[in-house]
Amino acid sequence: MTLSFQKLFFAIATVFAFFTILILAKSILIPLSFALLISFILYPLVKKFESWRMNKTLAAFLSIFAVILIVGGGIFLFSTQIIEVSKEFSHLQDKIILAFTDVTLYINKNVSFVPNLEQNELFDRIKNWLNESAGSLVKQTFSNTATFLAGLLATIIFTFLILIYRKGLIKAFSGFSPEENRERVVKMFKSVQQVGQKYMFGMAILIIVIGFANSIGLLIIGIDNPFLFGFLGAILAIIPYVGTVSGAIIPVLYTYISYDSLWMPIAVAVLFWVVQLVSDNFLSPKIVGGSININALAAILCLIVGAVVWGIAGMILFLPFTAMLKIICEEYKELKPIALLIGNQNYQENDGSNKFVNKWINKIKYWFAKFHITSKKSKNSNTQTDK
Repeated sequence: MTLSFQKLFFAIATVFAFFTILILAKSILIPLSFALLISFILYPLVKKFESWRMNKTLAAFLSIFAVILIVGGGIFLFSTQIIEVSKEFSHLQDKIILAFTDVTLYINKNVSFVPNLEQNELFDRIKNWLNESAGSLVKQTFSNTATFLAGLLATIIFTFLILIYRKGLIKAFSGFSPEENRERVVKMFKSVQQVGQKYMFGMAILIIVIGFANSIGLLIIGIDNPFLFGFLGAILAIIPYVGTVSGAIIPVLYTYISYDSLWMPIAVAVLFWVVQLVSDNFLSPKIVGGSININALAAILCLIVGAVVWGIAGMILFLPFTAMLKIICEEYKELKPIALLIGNQNYQENDGSNKFVNKWINKIKYWFAKFHITSKKSKNSNTQTDK
């Protein structure tokens, strides 16, 4: 077994060049990536419009307009609750500072970082610091909002263009392969499109289910604006692992600050934990898991690398794109080891827990079948006795 240092060098250099391009061109690549996933969702709707003898431009425009109406309607429904929460922000700000002050004083009392630290002094210092930094915060918020709106506009334009030129793009990319393999390459692109489409549809269904479950639970507990916090937690659940925790922290802190009872934030935390437990173990594997089909190690690496490269957008995008990469790697002999590293089926065969579960499932099926046969025989014997 020999190791080619030249090939190893070129492989490492290619990886570094790839991530350098991702970082330097992220202002273009992030909207383009979101546009690609959105176009996967809108593709069936565009095909439906085109079957009604519409041209490509009108079909793509109506599909994007339908999505804008749905998203805008959702924002409009939650707008009143957002306004109510923003009105309470000034009152909540003092409570947040006071809670942070109490925690800091408790830690300082046991560890003693700063001697003779008093609550009023610390409270005034934090509030003065927030007032002094308000200008820079407003400036940063304005800059981030402008960047977001520019990216949103670019995403809409890219989605429109991808839907219009989809056939030409597939034909152009398949032209890089030899003529005898072009049909196979087109089939591979269709598989990639189906993976992205199933993932996005699955995430949309999951957000709706988790959002209603969270909202109904918060409504029963008696929290104000339950649907806002319920669907906010569901939307943040798009980000694997981290998003679920962030979605629970916001309503828990709001409940802890707004209500005097300690049991209400505990009830909210338990509610989000139970909903997430059911989602991770039952709903997500059935709705989204079949489209992703990558192992937990690859998913966590996608999360970390995506956060480093593209921030929150990378944490959302890198997981479905890794699943698409797996489909591409499976079609090439040289890249099949990468597909095995990313995929999940290579690790499920030797999983003892799965064997244990399957063993008991087969036993239950056997007992059920045996009981069914026994009951059927006794029923037949009873009918013969009656005759």
